[in-house]
Amino acid sequence: MKRLFDLLLALLTIILMFVPIILISIGIKLTSEGPVLFWSSRIGKNNTLFEMPKFRTMKTNTPVIATHLIQDPDLFLTRFGKFLRSTSLDELPQIYSIIKGDISFVGPRPALFNQDDLIELRTKHSLDKLLPGLTGLAQINGRDNILIPEKVSYDLEYLKKRSFSFDLYIIWRTILKVIMSEGVSH
Repeated sequence: MKRLFDLLLALLTIILMFVPIILISIGIKLTSEGPVLFWSSRIGKNNTLFEMPKFRTMKTNTPVIATHLIQDPDLFLTRFGKFLRSTSLDELPQIYSIIKGDISFVGPRPALFNQDDLIELRTKHSLDKLLPGLTGLAQINGRDNILIPEKVSYDLEYLKKRSFSFDLYIIWRTILKVIMSEGVSH
């Protein structure tokens, strides 16, 4: 049922966001050099590597590490990228990953390929068996502003409580957080 829900919600999102997706793509091309999409190597279910698209918000010479590890992320953000991140619109291309089955709408956020500490801690608690998500319990409880052990704690809580109604609750809370731009530090 979760997979069917993901597919139906992904298709609805594409229909509703088609024009904004086109406008964002044009905006990226007009305001910075480089491709419209950035393909991020992420860790999926069973610690498999997959490529996840996002609208490119950073300059093309940005180091490939978690943004919170960059000394001054504002030096690498494009003008339009800052807006996309603050509104979470940079995440829209991940609908492709949902349709493909690499992620779900709700689950632990997929770790970057080089976030060894997060990957190790999730594997230790068997969280690697979960399909990652576009949003999750950690995203609605701090997002960029919480430490890795706290993220894993939220992932464990999600594992224990996961259900269709809990997923709907997380999606609803995510929408509210996005509207209010809460938890976005860069």
